[in-house]
Amino acid sequence: MKVIQRISTEPGSGDHAILFGVFPGDSLNATGQRIDALAGGQLKKVLEKGDFRAKPSQLLMLYSPSGQPIVIVGLGEKDRFNKGVFQEATTRAVEHAGCLSVDSAECFLPQINQNDIPEKRLAQLAAIAAHNGTYQYVTTRHVPEDEKVHLDEVAIMVSEDCESCVRQGDAIGIGMVQARELGNLPPNICNPAYLAAKAEEITGQYANTRHRVLNQDELQDMGMGALLAVGQGSANDSRIVVLEYSGAGDAKPYALVGKGVTFDSGGISLKPGPNMDEMKYDMMGAGSVIGAFITVAELQLPINLVVVVPTVENMPDGLAYRPGDVITSYSGKTIEVLNTDAEGRLILCDALTYAQEFDPELVVDVATLTGACVVALGHVTSAVMSNRDALAAQLMESGNAVYDRTWQMPLFDEYKQQLKSPFADLKNIGGMPAGSITAATFLGEFINEDQPWAHLDIAGVAWRKKEEGATGRVVPLLSQFLIDRSEQAD
Repeated sequence: MKVIQRISTEPGSGDHAILFGVFPGDSLNATGQRIDALAGGQLKKVLEKGDFRAKPSQLLMLYSPSGQPIVIVGLGEKDRFNKGVFQEATTRAVEHAGCLSVDSAECFLPQINQNDIPEKRLAQLAAIAAHNGTYQYVTTRHVPEDEKVHLDEVAIMVSEDCESCVRQGDAIGIGMVQARELGNLPPNICNPAYLAAKAEEITGQYANTRHRVLNQDELQDMGMGALLAVGQGSANDSRIVVLEYSGAGDAKPYALVGKGVTFDSGGISLKPGPNMDEMKYDMMGAGSVIGAFITVAELQLPINLVVVVPTVENMPDGLAYRPGDVITSYSGKTIEVLNTDAEGRLILCDALTYAQEFDPELVVDVATLTGACVVALGHVTSAVMSNRDALAAQLMESGNAVYDRTWQMPLFDEYKQQLKSPFADLKNIGGMPAGSITAATFLGEFINEDQPWAHLDIAGVAWRKKEEGATGRVVPLLSQFLIDRSEQAD
């Protein structure tokens, strides 16, 4: 699906759909009046009668006398309008248009106070929403043709030149869709070998990219004891997948590290049976950084980027690692395992040590790491923890820009006390208090003192209920952060 910019506020008649958002009780602007005329005056009548209340994402279907579909979507009260309301409403409108007998749509932006949300930002968000609205998981299920979402093109209709913002939103949307697809795939398909093959496929599509896969034997020779311990109970070999993008000569790369546990049973510390199927989403950290890599390659940003994906399957069998084991990480530090379901931090600590060998400008790791993060922040926002407050602030600012919000938690030295072990350099859990923070504190023990680093815990935002599946977050946050950094470099 293609997203383009079109500088026009004039709805065109034809075979395409018209998408337009309205506020309750608001008078129609010039574009709205033209759409009303196209609809033979139906829109104004419905709004005046109050039959359509324009609640957020509420849909109204109208047709022109010639049969052209016009999708009206509610935006809710104007004083409560924000980027999230707009993005959700646009997604729903595009999704609905995709089920109609049209191949393209024109999406008109709402008339609002430009001091609140500039038109260029709305155009970017609309492009992202267009991809989310047309994404439909069909890989392993049969969907009747008349139930498939299909749009070949969505034109974002703007009054000024927003080409770069639409292009950025288009690229972010492409990355999000790929992340969502990886997450939604069943774990018997999306396993460590699949992610390795996906890396080869991606680098075959984009200029200035290359990949490398470290197989189990290589990891063994390198001494990646923490990562290998997690995967040793699985029939699927563990791997580290590396994606590299070169767009800035000899400049230091930005490094993204994504947790790639393609299925997490909990290992010997077995998870409860109900909802264990959702543990296929435990690789959404990997999905997020791969999605951001795709965005960067789509835009050919003037930066260098390295993406490191440690990928394993955590299963219980006679070879599985146990509570009480002491393992040696790639850094040389020893770790007492007290819970085999605290496995994400074990694969990440080796991957973070390895990522720093690329001498990166900064490192950001992304993981569905702790249930404690869901308790703290719910399913609304991810958590960020960093050894540099300025880096955390930049990530939050970039996330706010594209409504992929994150919230900072502390990393005070006192939390290290909870990781002390009488049998190893540290243990892999710190107990119930501050579970998300102690998990990040554990990772921080593998970061060089002079290395700027941030950790994103996305356990609460990576997927929704089963019917909706993977969200693709935090691809927008990471992508916007890298876009912002590339613009600063210019």
